[in-house]
Amino acid sequence: MLQSDLGEGENDPALEFKTAWVGSLAMGMIFFCSPIVSIFTDRIGCRTTAALGAAIAFIGLLSSSFTKSLEVRYFTYGILFGCGSSFAFQPSLVILGHYFKRRLGLANGIVAGSSCLISVPLPFFLKMVGKAIGLAHTFQVLSALMLIQIFLSMTYRPILPPSCDSQHDGQEKPGSRSLRQQCWSQMRKYFNLRVFRRKTYRIWAFGIATAVLGYFVPYMHLVKYVEKEFKETKKDWILPVCLGAMSGLGRLVSGRIGDCIPGLKKIYLQVASFMLFGIMCMMVPQCRGFEGVIVICLFLGLCDGFFTTIMAPIAFELVGPMQASQAIGYLMGLMAVPMTAGTPIAGYFNDYFGNYHAAFYFAGVPPIVGGLVLSVVPLVHQRMLQKQRLDSGKDKMLAPEAVVNGELLPGCPASEAHI
Repeated sequence: MLQSDLGEGENDPALEFKTAWVGSLAMGMIFFCSPIVSIFTDRIGCRTTAALGAAIAFIGLLSSSFTKSLEVRYFTYGILFGCGSSFAFQPSLVILGHYFKRRLGLANGIVAGSSCLISVPLPFFLKMVGKAIGLAHTFQVLSALMLIQIFLSMTYRPILPPSCDSQHDGQEKPGSRSLRQQCWSQMRKYFNLRVFRRKTYRIWAFGIATAVLGYFVPYMHLVKYVEKEFKETKKDWILPVCLGAMSGLGRLVSGRIGDCIPGLKKIYLQVASFMLFGIMCMMVPQCRGFEGVIVICLFLGLCDGFFTTIMAPIAFELVGPMQASQAIGYLMGLMAVPMTAGTPIAGYFNDYFGNYHAAFYFAGVPPIVGGLVLSVVPLVHQRMLQKQRLDSGKDKMLAPEAVVNGELLPGCPASEAHI
């Protein structure tokens, strides 16, 4: 639609590459802005952050309808809409932890699965609307949906108390410190890197960042692979529908299953999904017919649903509800570079070898490696708990009259007292 809207540039051989950057920039901004969004979520709350993001996305979509310049749309759609979407999306993951604990996985699965009810038919709807009223008015229709999102985000009512760091902001006395120490203190106050002190979180974040290097390759290149290998152009729309539908089903199922798995053993669901995702990517070049690719799409969508839904509950298990926003934000920030780089690398393999075989073999390796890394997290966590029990046993022998609850930071939930 964007290429057809640029009528004067249809003869440009690089037009497809230029227009692809509009959507890629918006997708990249959703992940790149996540660490900043986590800071806003901690400081001004989920409700204000989500409303602010929806307003920015609304302005980006509406302003995109008043221009046909590709360079301007890099900013209005790629930067404004992408950044606003990041601010509107991440608080929706964090706010669930305020309302649910035992059924957090199921709640997250219902929310994530419901999005597939819109995302699956949305491309067909936009294609029909674009042909009927044009791209400019289509942007205006989408901006109306984002306007509704502003009012929906007002329903986010946080229940947990403010984070521990924000309660101590007013108690600091910078008079006795140098300017450098004050600047460093302010940086640490807003960019809270405390989550990286946890060894299990570091391993988990590194494993996921490794696994998503080839994550978008099937979504971006599978249709082109089918058109090139099987000359199938009339039924290729079935592939994204299968991916979206099975992803929605996987999100609902994985949420319920995740609630039945105690503690960090939920990570084994991600391990299984990444391993199967990588194997299915490597199976794509082995298919000898279009039907085989459809079967693989069903499994790929299922793996996507399991990975997406269980991510937030695992973050709450690793760092607790008070630091979950920072943990999710930094994780998505780490995912930004490999997720963005995977698709161009696969395209390079296609240009170099003349087919997509090497691209899909490449896409299958990182999820398998990342899954192996993630499988270590529960084992490391178990060893840390055993070490803490031994240390606490020694402390009780040395100090039998110690306070039972220990020293808790203000605002931290009592459920984290044993950690």
